[in-house]
Amino acid sequence: MGIEYPLRILLIGNGGREHAIAWKLSQSPLVESIIAVPGNGGTATCPKVTNDTSVSADDFPALLELARKNNVNYVVPGPEAPLVAGAVDFFESAGIKSFGPSKKAAQMEGSKTFSKDFMKKHNIPTAAYENFSDYDKAREYLDQVKHDVVIKASGLAAGKGVIIPTSKEEAHKALKDIMQNKEFGSAGDEVVIEEFLTGDELSVLTFSDGYTIKSLPPAQDHKRIGEGDTGLNTGGMGCYAPTNIATPDLVAQIDRDIIQPTIDGMRKDEMPFVGVLFTGLMITSTGPKVLEYNVRFGDPETQTVLPLLSQDTDLAKIMVACSERYLDSVLIKVEPNFSATVVVAAGGYPESYSKGDEMTVQTPPEGINIFHAGTKLANGKLQTAGGRVIAASATAPESLRAAVDKAYEGVKLIQFNKMYYRRDIAHRAFKPTADTKEALTYAEAGVSIDAGNQLVERIRNAVRSTRRAGADAEIGGFGGEVDLSKAGFSSDAPIMVGAIDGVGTKLMIAQATQNHTTVGIDLVAMNVNDLVVQGAEPVMFLDYFGCSKLNPEVAAVFVESVAAGCRDAGCALVGGETAEMPGMYREDDYDAAGAAIGVMRASNRLPRHDAMAEGDVLLGLASSGVHSNGFSLVRRILAREKLDYAHPAPWDSQKSVGEALLTPTRIYVKSVLATLPRLKGLAHITGGGLLENVPRMLPQTLAAEIDVATWTLPPVFRWLKNAGNVAANEMARTFNTGVGMVAVVSPADVDAVKKQLENAGETVYTIGKLTARTEGGAGCILKNLESWS
Repeated sequence: MGIEYPLRILLIGNGGREHAIAWKLSQSPLVESIIAVPGNGGTATCPKVTNDTSVSADDFPALLELARKNNVNYVVPGPEAPLVAGAVDFFESAGIKSFGPSKKAAQMEGSKTFSKDFMKKHNIPTAAYENFSDYDKAREYLDQVKHDVVIKASGLAAGKGVIIPTSKEEAHKALKDIMQNKEFGSAGDEVVIEEFLTGDELSVLTFSDGYTIKSLPPAQDHKRIGEGDTGLNTGGMGCYAPTNIATPDLVAQIDRDIIQPTIDGMRKDEMPFVGVLFTGLMITSTGPKVLEYNVRFGDPETQTVLPLLSQDTDLAKIMVACSERYLDSVLIKVEPNFSATVVVAAGGYPESYSKGDEMTVQTPPEGINIFHAGTKLANGKLQTAGGRVIAASATAPESLRAAVDKAYEGVKLIQFNKMYYRRDIAHRAFKPTADTKEALTYAEAGVSIDAGNQLVERIRNAVRSTRRAGADAEIGGFGGEVDLSKAGFSSDAPIMVGAIDGVGTKLMIAQATQNHTTVGIDLVAMNVNDLVVQGAEPVMFLDYFGCSKLNPEVAAVFVESVAAGCRDAGCALVGGETAEMPGMYREDDYDAAGAAIGVMRASNRLPRHDAMAEGDVLLGLASSGVHSNGFSLVRRILAREKLDYAHPAPWDSQKSVGEALLTPTRIYVKSVLATLPRLKGLAHITGGGLLENVPRMLPQTLAAEIDVATWTLPPVFRWLKNAGNVAANEMARTFNTGVGMVAVVSPADVDAVKKQLENAGETVYTIGKLTARTEGGAGCILKNLESWS
């Protein structure tokens, strides 16, 4: 027997999603009444809607008794929990039709393991993954994988069971918290560890009757609590639609390659999907991939996209058409408008927050809707009752900016103690694109690689004039040598190698954040890494500290960090100079420089040009971050993005911008010295990046061919590239881009050298090979630079 009109609906749930559903359903002439269990302060005042708190939303027998008592003939479960628990099966077995999937079909949200296995079976594009119910096996897998990961509790975890670690340590902690400490209860009995995808996220809501699909405009939500997408994950702090990345071709591709195959696959697996499917997508460089499925309306996506439906599009009719399997005969009309939602949360959310605060909400003008979530009516007064309390949604025909501005006008109608909302909803849509944003370069930030090269040529003759026995006084390498045996000392005396360098404008970040604990390590690293690439072992170090007014505490912390770097490099800090020069520097600013001295036997001297040949392999040793070069450009980008050093880092939400950027330069000395006999050349990747530094170790007859797709561009460099609209070639000429040292080895020695370096703690990539260089040709050729886009 089919569903008879008018509809008397039981709506299960109390969130903003349920208020939006009730708001749209109440406009239908097919709907007589709606009972919301338990509902909220918004549904309580919605036409045709009555809240009922006499029964629990998860007590199906009590809900059935309430439904029969009120002659309900249609049930709409809002949240995922009742759907996964089998609400649709329960009510339909009692003779009451429902909108939503069966318990079997709801596993697509109830078990991430189930949904990932489904995607693999039906060739739905998604991230690489593995499922684990054994903690030790999961730990082993984490140690093996080279790519960044996402760790997901397989069961329902109220939208909080997804962890995106930024390091191996964080990944292991998250795994332990989920599987052993039961942070998400039984939801963490099994986990999914999947590849971390990069790109833009989209959310698509699709109506389906098990055969036909009808998708609403893709939306983009904002999960993080903080502006600039920083801080802890939430249920969603805002949303907008349509998005500028959802082109008609992309929307058609998503329907064709992902959503329709999903619906067809579920039907073939004898669990036809009826209801609304939420598909979370990442739009990667290789196309859209599924992040997750939800088996119900999203929140706050629902509050954003339902207002885009035309006045004559009847949500009740759509729902019934899905339940009765004739969705193909129903017209869904979407107005050509823009929509935005701003969620207002209780102060302290998503951590501890208060409830029961009185609040006021003024009547919104046309085009603005106020959707309640964590609210309730108590003795006739509206009170807060949750973390995400309420939201202002608005539509506008002229532009997304107009819709967003109207939504923020709606926020002004809401008042309660310590209310919090993000002020940057839809910021991704408003950011300048590569076509409109000025492309920044190192030169425009005030540093010219070309000018530096010109200076070397200008002073070359002056330097040569200082030659003496044992020292050829040539500049342009990584350091200078004096062969003591040729300088009149004993015939078995070693070759002395010297290097001198500073830290550059990275010091300005240390001074601005008053964190001087790492820049001394940088100073040592910049010098000793330049020694080891010549085959020398650093034996001693001297530092220079210049300031206008000496602060003993700052100077002491700095020297202590120099000592830490020397211990790491295995060299002695034998002396230094502290110069106090009033008026030379501004206030508490200081400058620093250092010199390292090393010793080398002639048999270890690098590079060995005569041994290099076409086909030799290039190995890249991973960097620890930006190291100590390119900071003038970094600071320029930060200033344009209006980010200060205390702000959470956009590429690492667990650290502040300053803390993340002050990660010290990696010292490669001990690991590299152990492999010297098998190395033909080494290049320290500093200012000038790969393009300028790799050729410094090569003869004029050979060039380095490097495939930059052989390693993943670290998040900090990806952010700098995108935020600064920095061209890929400029990135490769300014930053280390994730590779701090490059070695040349023969093909026969690759495996042994890689193993030795990895055992010493290095992350090693095979990045390219040596090729013949034509006269006047480039010394470094980079392939697949588009992979950094």
